[in-house]
Amino acid sequence: MADTLYLGADHAGFELKEKLKAYLKKKGVTVRDLGAWKLDKHDDYPDYAFPVAKLVVQTGSKGILVCGSAEGICIAANKVKGARAVPIWSVKNARVSRQHNDANILCIAGGKTVAKTHGLGLSFSQAKKIVDAWISEPFLGAARHVRRLHKISRFEHHG
Repeated sequence: MADTLYLGADHAGFELKEKLKAYLKKKGVTVRDLGAWKLDKHDDYPDYAFPVAKLVVQTGSKGILVCGSAEGICIAANKVKGARAVPIWSVKNARVSRQHNDANILCIAGGKTVAKTHGLGLSFSQAKKIVDAWISEPFLGAARHVRRLHKISRFEHHG
């Protein structure tokens, strides 16, 4: 299912994930939502990061994760061997993360509470632009980037 885009979010990213899911489906993107499927203020981001990261790695696809700051869910996703999750705040960083790092999981901030208290969180308009850039940008495959990714992979497997 390499053409499937896997989605996940905790309570702080739930609303933005739902909006992005509808937006992507309308664009004809095949999405598989791995939760949360309802707003539960007591859920935890690792419960969504791990399944998304595992399926992304197993299928060679891409994923999008949303939490309050983008950072916690990104840390959790990167615990899965082969995941290259990145917290992204701009279209430029979205493009570079794909071109140079072959990022396979986009992590974005969607937390309204976090946004109010810490100045974090993306608007739906900002998130759409970042997602569009990220899902359409190819990995450039330059020798230096491939070499670096191989070093990461070797470390993941051998320490």
